[in-house]
Amino acid sequence: MRRNKVNTEEKELEQEQEDVVKSLIVGASKICLLFISIISFIGTANSATVVATVNGNPITDIDITSRVELMNKQGKISSINRKLALQNIIDDYIKINHAAMFNVKPTDKDADKELKRMNFDDLSASVRSMARLAVRSDIAWGVITARTIVPTIKVDDSDIKAEKTDLIIERGLPIELTLLRLTDVPSDIKLSKPKNCDDAVKIVENAGGYPQQITAMQYELSEEIRSQIAELPILTWSKPQNGTVFLVCKETKTKEYQNLDEIIKQNAVYKKASVVADQQLKQLRRKAVIIINDERYK
Repeated sequence: MRRNKVNTEEKELEQEQEDVVKSLIVGASKICLLFISIISFIGTANSATVVATVNGNPITDIDITSRVELMNKQGKISSINRKLALQNIIDDYIKINHAAMFNVKPTDKDADKELKRMNFDDLSASVRSMARLAVRSDIAWGVITARTIVPTIKVDDSDIKAEKTDLIIERGLPIELTLLRLTDVPSDIKLSKPKNCDDAVKIVENAGGYPQQITAMQYELSEEIRSQIAELPILTWSKPQNGTVFLVCKETKTKEYQNLDEIIKQNAVYKKASVVADQQLKQLRRKAVIIINDERYK
């Protein structure tokens, strides 16, 4: 009987020890899982560190990284891209906040339509979020500029001429030109003003030259030629450049031209309006509550 009692006590003791070991293993597992969860949380928190706030809107390190990626997709590469990205995000919030005061509130749906038009469909969630913010900002600022600034802008003939000249040099217009080109011309050459294109040919031939006559669309000419004739009046010799002189005999607007003059005028208006809008944005920046938490961005 005594031996049976001892065996029973030994079995109970073994069972108790086994239960203790199991409880320690379970407890250790829970502690391990808790530790992993804490490490994971810390990692996530660090990756989403709030770098700055603008009018209470937080801007995280992830936001800046995503904006840099978006800028790279747009070909806007710079050695200070992260600082530029932060400034762009700050400006986006400022523009959107200002536009909301005029009940101009572009939605993510509006932004998605524009991104689709731009072929920006293949974006990660974080980059798409930044892209939506940027597009909503552009839409809002464009509407505000059109409503509040454009109506106050006045342009004169010199503004329109400057805009047209820039367009001629950059792209060329749908205008058919008849040109005379002289090559190997001395820098001190003096040619009299012709009455017409035939007269210009005679003037050159009498001076011992051999003019080339060219008929082409303005936008088909090289940028170098367009820059030389952009502000050149009809039947007027250009100044020699690299031994070359041009004279525009005739220019004819094609059907493609249509209402391009009105568009050029509108462009001149919007260019002036953009300058005023930039000045307004600077004022809004000064009024905004911007807090930079990261020394790298100050």
